[in-house]
Amino acid sequence: VQLQASGGGLVQAGGFLRLSCAPSGRDISAYAMSWFRQAPGKEREFVAAISRNGASTYYSDSVKGRSTISKNNANNTAYLQMNSLTPEDTAVYYCAADRPFLLSSITTRVSDQDVWGQGTQVTVSS
Repeated sequence: VQLQASGGGLVQAGGFLRLSCAPSGRDISAYAMSWFRQAPGKEREFVAAISRNGASTYYSDSVKGRSTISKNNANNTAYLQMNSLTPEDTAVYYCAADRPFLLSSITTRVSDQDVWGQGTQVTVSS
């Protein structure tokens, strides 16, 4: 499976973006989906995750309360809506997919992910 991530761009502080991720040729309902990000000179870090059945979500403290991860099985796409963006959100954002045994499980570690997307750049100007 390949993941196609999109939706990044340049936005002013306080603005919002919606990132999208679609697995090519596979049913997204079979996957728990996650978003990670990597800023220059820093390690890749977890941002948000959603379980295979969409019932469970989890967010990093840095985005909690201003971000929403979701899955739309009808159009086979996962989304990350990020609001109130700050320059600290500037990074390459990667979507990832995993197939945990339990439908309600989520995975937050880089090492747990089976497949990675190509990354989409998010730049927030002050």
